Order: sequence, then C-alpha cells, then structure tokens
Amino acid sequence: MVDVVTRRRMYLKLMREHTQEKGYFTVQDLTETGVARSTIQDWISRLHQEGCIFLLERPHGRSPAKYAAKGAMPVSTCRRIFTAVDGEQIEIYHDCMSSACSAFCGYHHFLAKGSLLRVERDGTVLREFATVGEGVVGDAGDIGLYPHPAVGVVGIELEGGEDGVVIQHIRCIGGPAYSLTDMMSRAEGVCEVTIKRNGAVVDGFIKTKALTHLIIGIDDTDSEKGGATFALAIGLLHFLDSHVNVYGIGHRVAMLYPYLPHKTAGNSCSALDVCVPKGKVPEVIQEIIRYVSDESGSPEWGVAIKQGFIIPTSLRMYGCRTRSTIVSLEKAKEVAREHDVLVKGGLGIIGALAAVSLSGLSTDILLNSELYIHDYIHHSPES
Repeated sequence: MVDVVTRRRMYLKLMREHTQEKGYFTVQDLTETGVARSTIQDWISRLHQEGCIFLLERPHGRSPAKYAAKGAMPVSTCRRIFTAVDGEQIEIYHDCMSSACSAFCGYHHFLAKGSLLRVERDGTVLREFATVGEGVVGDAGDIGLYPHPAVGVVGIELEGGEDGVVIQHIRCIGGPAYSLTDMMSRAEGVCEVTIKRNGAVVDGFIKTKALTHLIIGIDDTDSEKGGATFALAIGLLHFLDSHVNVYGIGHRVAMLYPYLPHKTAGNSCSALDVCVPKGKVPEVIQEIIRYVSDESGSPEWGVAIKQGFIIPTSLRMYGCRTRSTIVSLEKAKEVAREHDVLVKGGLGIIGALAAVSLSGLSTDILLNSELYIHDYIHHSPES
C-alpha cells in the first residue's frame, strides 16, 4: 500500500510539473522517465477517474491525447516541527503554513491537555510545553468527534537525554489525522513518523532531535547617530536561521525603566529565541557575540545568552527591577553569574539580561513597563 501511495504522488507530481510548464502533458511526456507506457496509461486512467486530472484534448490523427493536472494541494502545511529539552520539560515548536490550522491545533491540544502544561500561539507558530511521560486527556474526554478534542499530545518520551530524541505521541481523528499521516513527516526537523490505526482514530509517534533552547538578550547597540537594537536583533535572527541545524523562533521587544537618564530612545531591549543542537552551542554563541560586536553602533553594546527556556523566579525578579528603577552593571553581572547566563559587552549587559529574564511573557506585558509583573510570573515556564 505504501508503494502504491508513493507512486501515486510521484506521477501526480510529474503531471503537475508538465502542466505548469506547458499547460498540458501527454503519455509520451511521462514515458521519458523510463516507465513503461502501459503503466503510465493505467495511472492516467486511474487519476482521471479520481478527478485529479482531466482530458484537455482527445487524440486525433498523429496528435496524442492531452491532459492537465488540477490544482495541487500543498505537499505539507507543516513547515517545521522541532523540540528542545530543559531538564524534564520539553518545548515543542510547530510552524505551520496556515494561522487557521495552527489555531485549530492549538485549541484542540489545549482542550485535550494530555502531557501539555501550556499552549501558546503566535501567528502560524504553535509553542507548547510538556513533561516527559503519558498524560491524561482532560475534561472533554478521549480523542474523537465533537464534543471531544480532535487531536491531542497524549505522551512524550525522551530517549538518550539532552543529546537524544524526543518522541511525541499524538492521537487524532479527521483532518488532523490526515496531517499526521500525510504531512508531518515532510516537515523540517522531523526524523521519523510511525503510525498506528484504531478505526478512525490514528496514533502517531513523531521523532525529533532534542535541541538546546537559547535565549539571546541584546541592548544598547544604537547611538545618537542612528541604529536600532530591534533592527540588529532581527538581522541576527535571520543570520542564525540561515545556519544548518539552527532553528530561529522569534523576536520580542521589552520596555524597561522609561526614565533612565541618557537613554537614546524609549529604553527598550530585544530578545531572540533559537534552538540549536547541543554540540553546536559553543560555535553559535561565538557567532552571536561576533555579529553583535561587529554590527553595533555603540561601544556599550551588551549580549546575554541563557541555555534553556525555564526562567527561575529569582531571575524573573531581576527583569521586574529593571522596569521600575535603575540597576547597576555590577548587579547585572552578579545576577548573570548566579543563573549561569553568559554576558558580554558594556552597559548594555543590564538591558540584555533583562530581555532574557522577561522571556516568555506576553507582548502586552512586555510593552507596558507600568504593569506589575509579579502578578504574571507564573505565565511562563519556571523551575
């Protein structure tokens, strides 16, 4: 059955390519691949009956029949699926082509609960936090048709520790089952997908590498002559995302103490999230520091880099202080040492560490420095 499905996709792909190139295809066009003419004719007949292709022109004289492939569905709406490990917690990222599909999965994953601690969505990116082990599907009952959730993460395995692989056990039905069986294996970052069927319900086991999450804080890269920290941060994110095996996730801006003397603008800092294979972390850190030092318009630039996505409460409190008062460089370096956060640069270290400490909070909180963050501490992963 797998061979038949594979061949079907192969022939449809060839038919669509010829249709896009010259508006039609013939039997002869496809036999140039070395496949027997009778086999090609059989597939054309089958796909014509299924409605995947249609007859443009009947054969006449020496002119062969001309066919055209109908509009193609995307090979996969799942762009990237990757995972990071921080102790016993797993961070799952699913980058989708469609914000609607991402919202659908996020809603049903939250409804099912299972192994998930928290579900967030930012446009087309679904970010989920889970614990290792089998979870219990929530109040809506088991996976199934309405009113039950249509898809859920019912278990997480970690093989080989932080250098190994993460295995998501996903149970689903309907459209999500089609995504699981026909699309997820094609997403960047997926090593393997195995399937088990129980009637209409499908269980899938998605294997991805266990990556290391890096939070990168940046501040004071601009000057009175120009530049902007957010622009440098976005440039760095694109630079890192172009590396093999480095997964760029996103960029956030946080407002700090607005009454700071000598600030160049509104006193904001930037944070980036990326995932990196554990063995590549030292190399990537060197590239981050080199990029910021080379591109900064200020000698006071600062970088802070934390491995892992869990923000301890004591580190979060440092971010609270930077939004309500002036913090010294010595205090920033002391907090960085206590939490094993690498810092480099000048006075910008203060804001760069703040960007790291505020990571995981919502944009509404990050951009309003008047909010009392203590009430929102538990909105993000912590130890």
